[in-house]
Amino acid sequence: MPEGLRSALTLERPGARMGADRVALLAAVGRTGSISAAAREVGLSYKAAWDGVQAMNNLFSGPLVTAAPGGRAGGGATLTPAGEKVITAFTAMQEGLERVVAALDAQIDLDPTDMLWSLMMKTSARNTYRCTVTQITQGTVSAEVDMDLGGGQQITAVITGRSAADMGLAPGTEVFAMVKSSFVILAKGQAEGMLSVRNRLTGTVTARTDGPVTSEIVLDLGGGKTLAATITHESANNLELRPGDTATALIKASHVILALP
Repeated sequence: MPEGLRSALTLERPGARMGADRVALLAAVGRTGSISAAAREVGLSYKAAWDGVQAMNNLFSGPLVTAAPGGRAGGGATLTPAGEKVITAFTAMQEGLERVVAALDAQIDLDPTDMLWSLMMKTSARNTYRCTVTQITQGTVSAEVDMDLGGGQQITAVITGRSAADMGLAPGTEVFAMVKSSFVILAKGQAEGMLSVRNRLTGTVTARTDGPVTSEIVLDLGGGKTLAATITHESANNLELRPGDTATALIKASHVILALP
């Protein structure tokens, strides 16, 4: 095998990535029972570890980790049976990949810069959810796609009718719904007033990270799902959002991007 060439399994979908680093984080959570301890073990910051766990929980039908935020001092965290299965499955695939690469290398000259290029698509959307289509309403130009997000939450996207047809969308189809954090508008409480925004996802603030200009607010939507919103620091102060508060994420249906698994 050429010097420097090695097999490294990374499973990627639009907005989704599972690699050895995230599997190592899962395994560390299982060993330590703590997000903060797992972060130290794998060399991540506490926030990066939390973000990784939340991203993985959002991508699967059920959470891989159940955790209570405890800050850098540590909070309890437990692998779910699904999380343990992911570790087992990934390990088996990694071992299989190593055997395949070794066998191919014995027969052909592989160019590592071209290999599996089609799997390298990435997206900047912070919020990515695995959903199930529940209903499609076709219009003259656009299609309205209603989806079950899990945890009792629903989300709707408006896309072109051509896109809906090309994707073969129908009730029961599994899709990924992606929303950039900067597209999310936040309201304190239930936001029950008359608004033109179609999607209203109510949850509990679990984290707030302030920067000089913007603040990142993370909501627990239930069912192991979270949502991140980026708003101005001034807006966060005006809303007086703090961990434990109820808040509602308002998202225009046209700002929801869909992708197939």
